[in-house]
Amino acid sequence: MITARAAANFDPLGRSVAAARAFVRDTLHGWGFADIVDDAVVLTSELVTNAVVHAGTRAEVLCLRAEDGVRVEVADRYPERALPLQYPGDRPYADPDRESGRGLMLCAALATRWGVEYTSTHKHVWFRLDLPDRPVGTRSAGPVVPDQLLPLAESRVRVAVVQIDGTDRISAWNDDAEQMFGHPGEKTVGRPLAELAAWPQTPGTGTGIAEALRLSRWEGSYGLRGADGRVIPVYASHLRVRDAHGEPSIVCLLVHDDERALLQTPVRVPVDGSQLTEQRAVDPFEIFIGSPAPDDLDGLLQRTVERARDLLDADSAFLLLATDDETELEVRATTGLPSTRQRFARVPVEAGTNRYGSARMPAVHDDLAAVPGAVPLLESTGMRSAVTVPLKVEGRLTGSLGIAAEGPGRYSNEDAVRLQFAADRIALAVESARLGELERLRRGSLSFLVEASDLLAGTLDRDQTLALMAQMTVPTLATWCAVYTIADQSSDPFLSFVLHEDEERIDDLKVLLSRVLPPEALREAGARPWPEAAEAVGGETVVLPLMARNRVIGLLTLGKPSEDHFRQEILELAEDLSRRAALALDNARLYSERTAISRSLQRSLLPPGSPAIPGIEVEVIYRAAGEGNEVGGDFYDVFPIRTGVYGFAIGDVCGTGPEAAAVTGLARHALRLLAREGLGGPAVLERLNAAILDEGARSRFLTLLYGELHPQPDGSALMKVVCAGHPLPLRLRPDGEVVPAAEPQPLLGVIEDLDLYEQTLTLDPGDVLLCVTDGVTERREGTRMLGDDGLAEVLTTCTGLTAGAVAARVLRAVERFAAEPASDDMAILAFRVPQPRPGD
Repeated sequence: MITARAAANFDPLGRSVAAARAFVRDTLHGWGFADIVDDAVVLTSELVTNAVVHAGTRAEVLCLRAEDGVRVEVADRYPERALPLQYPGDRPYADPDRESGRGLMLCAALATRWGVEYTSTHKHVWFRLDLPDRPVGTRSAGPVVPDQLLPLAESRVRVAVVQIDGTDRISAWNDDAEQMFGHPGEKTVGRPLAELAAWPQTPGTGTGIAEALRLSRWEGSYGLRGADGRVIPVYASHLRVRDAHGEPSIVCLLVHDDERALLQTPVRVPVDGSQLTEQRAVDPFEIFIGSPAPDDLDGLLQRTVERARDLLDADSAFLLLATDDETELEVRATTGLPSTRQRFARVPVEAGTNRYGSARMPAVHDDLAAVPGAVPLLESTGMRSAVTVPLKVEGRLTGSLGIAAEGPGRYSNEDAVRLQFAADRIALAVESARLGELERLRRGSLSFLVEASDLLAGTLDRDQTLALMAQMTVPTLATWCAVYTIADQSSDPFLSFVLHEDEERIDDLKVLLSRVLPPEALREAGARPWPEAAEAVGGETVVLPLMARNRVIGLLTLGKPSEDHFRQEILELAEDLSRRAALALDNARLYSERTAISRSLQRSLLPPGSPAIPGIEVEVIYRAAGEGNEVGGDFYDVFPIRTGVYGFAIGDVCGTGPEAAAVTGLARHALRLLAREGLGGPAVLERLNAAILDEGARSRFLTLLYGELHPQPDGSALMKVVCAGHPLPLRLRPDGEVVPAAEPQPLLGVIEDLDLYEQTLTLDPGDVLLCVTDGVTERREGTRMLGDDGLAEVLTTCTGLTAGAVAARVLRAVERFAAEPASDDMAILAFRVPQPRPGD
């Protein structure tokens, strides 16, 4: 029976939420319902916020008093905002991670009963709070009990989800329901639930199944008959909803009765203030924060500021956490303030010279307009009065909790004492949650750095290293990133790479950054703000020097939009990344320089070009193995000795690197000088052998094929060759016959006294002479090797081809012999005496 009523209307303004809380608090206090005031104010605050802030309509609040409780209705003029069955992606209708839907979740958690009703012009959300037999304290938490006394459950806990349509027939039956009761879904959908229900299962339950399905929400026990006819006790939670077409239906969640704790709404523990010191099982923290407390730091902090706001009927509340050195406070949770703009912003712990400017002491600010900067977070927010109190653990400042109001003079010292009491209750829990978050961040940071190190170590390409640096920071650490490189200490930074999480903004970002130049001061160690870039781009900008081998080689610039701020943990992670990235970038620079030097040296060891020999086709192909960072030992040369006589050589020095390059250079230049002195082939190679041995420890053995080519008037070519330990040259005749064109002799650089001799052969028209290094004959695929026989077989297919075509076919055959890239240098030198064309 309704014994009294009170109603009020509120405009769609932010301050209306505080006014609605005050209205409900005053009304319930006037009725003598102090025991349920706090829960009623919390629920009203959430529901009115939904109406005036989210729905943007006027809110009508109606309080109805009965003998055993109170019913509060909040109506708005946005009836089409129906309670959804589920969000896209099969998410439930309420999710603690979402901003919306929390009011309904609070109703389910705090109210005795609640529901949503619709008319053509209004949506009514109502809740009922029954008066407790004793003063309301905190929600109960199960005591710590030995494992053997815990309730039994199946190894895989199943929750049956059953949906009932408006005719009380089953419209949905999930897999867990089929496993629990044995009825297949296709044979169950369409049957009345009453055919399966054995009602009541719990003695003393008087409500029938039909009546229970009419209620907006119901919890309790009953039985369902399984496929084998056995009655299975279940604990059920029913929720009445509307579907997308406005038709009512009931969602039933069912578990085995001995697993009721999964669904059962916690009961209230009647505890008054005097009992708090006597009943050690009651946690004062839960009295303020509610039970169950959020298990994540952000959720806990957000719940804290909301409860602090309600505790003192404030317009806003905020909570800041102290840095490790206790010099700054970082904004972590707010309500009633632009949280997206303030989150992770920092303010100093000591903002003034007196106790009211320090976060270490409680402070009451009657009028913030009279003392600008007293609470830096509240500047330009419209707040006039505030209370701030410290959060301390074992005497150490860990944070600051504050509330504020739009009017001046709203708070007294007694309010500060109440807020400090609440802060003391939550300080240890907040610090514990913060340490847990730091540990998770630390582990995530280590994983991130390990992956980053692997990626950076996987390349020695400078441009790819720059790209990886940017891609690892965006969007994980920052919204955008720019990498500057510095050639030397006297050079200005050069903008080398820019990346933005929105690719369409990269070009504009490059233009904005090109207008400002990082100052010299930003080359110092540590993350530093860059105000000029922040002004040009907008938002917060920090610069980290890229330091490798005791010098700054670049700058890593990170940016976030104006409504966001860098967390200290993110900056520390960015500093670790910058150190690794700097070393990788410097390694890529050194590798590029070394590669350029090696390639330049390799080019210097090879002749600039081959001379044109009258009546003779000459083709040379040279392929260096590897990525260009090693100087190879293979070389070749074709050069004029005197008129009508040409020298040629193809050789292979043992090994690679500077020592091999020294012998290669010595050999090529010595051959030209000695040959032009008029020495014959054996004498040239004997003197070269002595010069190699004179190198001492730096000497390397050398295989060399050296020869002289004498074009003849009749179109043939006379060749004199000496093969010192080198793969034998092969001669291809026009009929396809392939024969060796020389005999093997000792290689150079091993013994002092060599007895070399010269062999003479004549290349007739159509003949080909093929000379190669061992990179060709020793080409391998597993245990197979091309060898001299394989090369000869390839050469037999080259009859009638030009010298260039012969060399190209040999190269293709070598490359196709194995799937893996060649591991040794290859040089191919082909001579051909062309056959006269008809009419010549």
